[in-house]
Amino acid sequence: MPGVFPDYPAPVVRNADTEREMLLMRWGMPPPPRAGGSPVTNIRNTSSPHWRGWLKPECRCFVPANSFAEYAPEPTPETKKKDAVWFALNEDRPLFAFAGIWTEFRGDRGTKSKPIPGPHLVYRFLTTSPNAVVEPINQKAMPVMRKPGCRRDERGPSARRDPRRRR
Repeated sequence: MPGVFPDYPAPVVRNADTEREMLLMRWGMPPPPRAGGSPVTNIRNTSSPHWRGWLKPECRCFVPANSFAEYAPEPTPETKKKDAVWFALNEDRPLFAFAGIWTEFRGDRGTKSKPIPGPHLVYRFLTTSPNAVVEPINQKAMPVMRKPGCRRDERGPSARRDPRRRR
């Protein structure tokens, strides 16, 4: 699979009426108005009022992937730069999906010297506490991931899991 980078198009699966569709969207959604700055790529605080409207089932999506990277916490002595540490489900790098949300953004994207006028379909990943594999590299968060074949109800990506229900 090709790499996915902030503000570049990537394949995203979303609900469209009663079907699912795959289309290209840009990674990064507008930040909260008071924060300003560049597009936000991940959401850790889903209780923030800014994100609440996008957590509805119609705004949920999956982003196909077979691996992801986090920067090492410390630079290497030789290069003085932080190396990318890659994670996958196993050595064969099978397909999985990141859980995310999407929206339409009507502003410009791209660089200041080469703006790309909107509208743009944009997405960002939902994150959770890191597992034991990711935590030594990123203590704050990791993407919410879903493996193919996971149990789900008939509503597909928009299905909500009841936190009281055990699997």
